[in-house]
Amino acid sequence: MSPFPNRPGTPGLPDSSPATSPLLRPTSPTSSLLLSAAPSTLSPTTTSHRLRLRSRARSARLRRTTSLLAALVSALCAGSITVFSLYGATLQSRLRYSQFRVNGLASAASIAMYVPVPLAGYIYDRAGPAPLSLLAAVVSGVGYAAAAVGYEGAREVVASFPPPPLAGAAVEGGGYWKGWGEGGQEEEEEGTGWYVLMVFAFVAIGVGTCCMYMSAVATCAKNFGRGKHRGLAVVVPIAAFGLSGMLLSQVGCWLFASREAGAEEGEVDVFRFFVFLAVLLVAVGIAGAFGLKIVDENDIIEEAVEEMERSGLLDGSAIFTPGRSEADYGAIERGDPFDQLEDADTKDPVEEEARLKKQWLLNAETRRFLADHTMWCLALGFFLMVGPGEAFMNNMGTIIKTLYPPTLHYAGKPTSAATHVSIVGITSTAARLITGTLTDLLAPSPKARHLQITPATRGTLLGGGRLSVSRVTFLLTSAVLLSLGLAGLASGLVQDHGDRFWLVSGLVGAGYGAVFSLTPIIITVIWGVENFATNWGIVAMFPAMGATLWGLVYSAVYQAGARREAESGGGGGGGKNGGGGGQGGEEENLCYGQECYAPAFWAMAASVWIACGLVLWAWKGRNGWAQRGIVV
Repeated sequence: MSPFPNRPGTPGLPDSSPATSPLLRPTSPTSSLLLSAAPSTLSPTTTSHRLRLRSRARSARLRRTTSLLAALVSALCAGSITVFSLYGATLQSRLRYSQFRVNGLASAASIAMYVPVPLAGYIYDRAGPAPLSLLAAVVSGVGYAAAAVGYEGAREVVASFPPPPLAGAAVEGGGYWKGWGEGGQEEEEEGTGWYVLMVFAFVAIGVGTCCMYMSAVATCAKNFGRGKHRGLAVVVPIAAFGLSGMLLSQVGCWLFASREAGAEEGEVDVFRFFVFLAVLLVAVGIAGAFGLKIVDENDIIEEAVEEMERSGLLDGSAIFTPGRSEADYGAIERGDPFDQLEDADTKDPVEEEARLKKQWLLNAETRRFLADHTMWCLALGFFLMVGPGEAFMNNMGTIIKTLYPPTLHYAGKPTSAATHVSIVGITSTAARLITGTLTDLLAPSPKARHLQITPATRGTLLGGGRLSVSRVTFLLTSAVLLSLGLAGLASGLVQDHGDRFWLVSGLVGAGYGAVFSLTPIIITVIWGVENFATNWGIVAMFPAMGATLWGLVYSAVYQAGARREAESGGGGGGGKNGGGGGQGGEEENLCYGQECYAPAFWAMAASVWIACGLVLWAWKGRNGWAQRGIVV
């Protein structure tokens, strides 16, 4: 059936013959030139066509390169929230925040960073990267500016109400107060107002991070993710995002080191650091709005539609035929898109046709993605893997402090949060690049570059039958590394031995980074790149709940340990069983010893093991990827 029934000779629109069906003919200038330059249609102007084709190819390469550079810069700056542990302990000590309040800020940022990801992906797939990058510039700038104001306001409240003499400081001159100062209820009320502003600020920071991250990663995935190096193409901006934590933490320590009396080594001037981040992210977001471009997007849509036609899933006239469609969910009568083309006097009919085709394809692929039960297994597994990693990184500063009870004396300087933020950044980045490269070299490659919907690719291996390693195997191995780091911390391996903490931060960083890279790669391989931002956005939303859940669990364990120390009078002196020099009868904010974190991190390690089972079921279970012949 013709896709344009009973409409012969309509001005400005293609003929209804099969040869020029809108689902089969090339719509981009590049593909048109390729047909015109074919041997069967050579003309006296062949040389001119070839020159134009080469010029367009060079232009496309230049635009891809420019977009790649813009994406890398955006990703390198987007991870500012990953340095939270750099100043998390400072908020606790300088502003007298409890562990619950510190985790409240981290959780607010995590929720705001992940929950809007599906919406950000939906906007990206349909409107492109520029709107997201501009939005990132606005909300990130407002967020960090508000955080700077809130921090200074809270500092003034603390200065107005000094701590009572009996509370003292956990470390001489360090300002680790135990509860509120002499102002009591009045101080708490004033401080709560500024805390609310800080929560709002970190929500805005989370939204800005989400938008900037999505615009960078999705641009690389669409521009480079259809070739044999799709893994590396997706991993490079994600690796840059992980590296941003290391870079920004070093910038904070070297350029914005705190000059306050009693400041510890590695402590940053939080106000100046927030102002710097506000200016930086506004500039990067505006630059990204102009530099990030999707090259030859019409070709991606055309190829995906043709792939669905060849699979038998799509009738060639389904998109542009009015009436009821069997593919629709529910009996919904659709209008005729052709009438919309005729009525759009001010629009180019060809461009409007391409827009309608793109909208139809993306909506159809989103429905298919949501209806796939293996996607939900992958998403839940991702939730159970990444949540513990996020909670560890958000609380690394306070975890390190539990290793050094103030009643014990240590040779040398204690390890710092900045050091381990850098270790996590380095190991995470290395793991992402290594896994992206190895999966491109060793993992099986499907014949189709779009949504895998038929068993036709069953058994397809890299290099025509050479030994290959599934991407799922890489994912499970990375999750095991993550769980080993969490279990090592929970076992007390590093308690009273801060010099060993690099083992934990290294394993968690490597496992977390690899998991966060391999999941979107698997999504591009199974469900294609044309709707990648929406699909990845749906899955990437889940870590928000995981980070919040495990952050609350850790806070509850930590505060319970602090209360036990306060009730016991803070005897002991640390070690495996805690103790921390608290003041009897006062509410303690600080906890020392293994009991402050061990139960929480044993539970986190178990969460990762359960996640491995879910992913394994999606791969090898009933009607899983292996059974359906999906190459992954």
